[in-house]
Amino acid sequence: MRELITKKTRFFACASLAALGLRLLFVVYFPGVVDDSRFYANIAENWLQHGIYGITNSGAIMPTLSRLPGYPAFLAVIFALLGDENFRAVLLVQVLFDLATCFLIADMARRLFGDRSAQAAFLLAALCPFLANYSAAALTETLETFFTALALNLALRGLGVGDTRMAHPSLVYRSLVWLACGASVGAAILLRPDGGILLAAIGGYLLWMLLGSLQTQRTEAGAGRRFGPRTILWAGVLVAAVATAPLIPWTLRNLHTLHRFEPLAPRYATDSDDIVMTGFNRWTKTWIADYVSVQEIYWNVPGAELDITRLPRRAFDSEQQRETTSELFADYNRNHDMTVELDARFAELAQQRVHAAPLRYYLWLPVVRIADMWLRPRVELFPSDPRWWEFNDDHRWLAVSLVFGFVNLVYVALAAAGLVRAREVFGVGLLVLFLLLRSAFLGSLENPEPRYTLECYPAVIVLASALFQRRA
Repeated sequence: MRELITKKTRFFACASLAALGLRLLFVVYFPGVVDDSRFYANIAENWLQHGIYGITNSGAIMPTLSRLPGYPAFLAVIFALLGDENFRAVLLVQVLFDLATCFLIADMARRLFGDRSAQAAFLLAALCPFLANYSAAALTETLETFFTALALNLALRGLGVGDTRMAHPSLVYRSLVWLACGASVGAAILLRPDGGILLAAIGGYLLWMLLGSLQTQRTEAGAGRRFGPRTILWAGVLVAAVATAPLIPWTLRNLHTLHRFEPLAPRYATDSDDIVMTGFNRWTKTWIADYVSVQEIYWNVPGAELDITRLPRRAFDSEQQRETTSELFADYNRNHDMTVELDARFAELAQQRVHAAPLRYYLWLPVVRIADMWLRPRVELFPSDPRWWEFNDDHRWLAVSLVFGFVNLVYVALAAAGLVRAREVFGVGLLVLFLLLRSAFLGSLENPEPRYTLECYPAVIVLASALFQRRA
């Protein structure tokens, strides 16, 4: 990549300035400091000032395990160096991480498809409004995307993709690359529990290679094999060991401080004294399909009013179910609190709906949720109306929603077309496996938020860059 940057200095300088300008535009005019940002900041400050990894509750600091320590540690470092709650500094540092992500994406494209594709990938990443938008939000997405791109890049390097000058790298070199890959995966996991999907994708691809290597060994006596079984197995062991090692002190801390075995974070980001609303969440999954319902229903519990008129028709299989749901909403709205008894009633209703239509629950709705996360306009950080298709929003924000939606479709379409062209290129399967595993996982969630697919954009942009590959 260094040689390409040296050869095309003007291009990369201009594209980098454009990338920087776009991200600073979001930082200045649309900084995203939301409730989750302040929650992370509270943990970081308590950790920094009192030595307690916890949240402030009624003036007291309570230890927490609801969030993994990656992002609070990042905030704590910036707050210690540049001042408490200095979110502007946080966003500016994230801009630098996002610029680094652009170079990582370009390097993956270079390895897979050549220099021309690398330039296209860099430009697509530099001008991507979604990456730029989230670099200006004090959330985990930018760092998660960076470490995802870094891990995938190192995995391709470990597989020898694009290393033309090192046809037979030493075992020490490969080991160092896989160690670094494992560390990147570990960093992604410490930021968000779903970073484990990255480990599953790399491990799954190595397993597929191992099976292929064993088959080649049996049929061809090992002749012409690119990687031997031992080499592949060693790579998998290194990645898995280094990626999971940071979770050991976190797990031990949770056992010692909170007397709870928790190697990651709770499924619903709850603490020990919080009610886990399994019944309400399961009922939600029997009908929820889009981000609008997340905003209007899912996020409202507990603490805010539930409006039954905001439920889509698919939330009821009969008039009796509508009446039952109305009663549940009325009981909840009395105190805006979810009790164990009320949650059990939601669970009973959910069971009836799952039993009546299992395919809807286990197949069709997850597919629709995946499509919604991939294809919806990514304007959730703006004051745009999430019901953009009703065309009753302010004209400016309606235009933003439509433009962002179109741009998102362009990126997805380019990636699909690039995959068709490059499907036989060695290493592409790793990116595809990551996209498939992450999409399948996201389909299982009750809250289909478009931001959850942002970590896929490095792979999306690399696949799109295959269209710019120079044909031999």
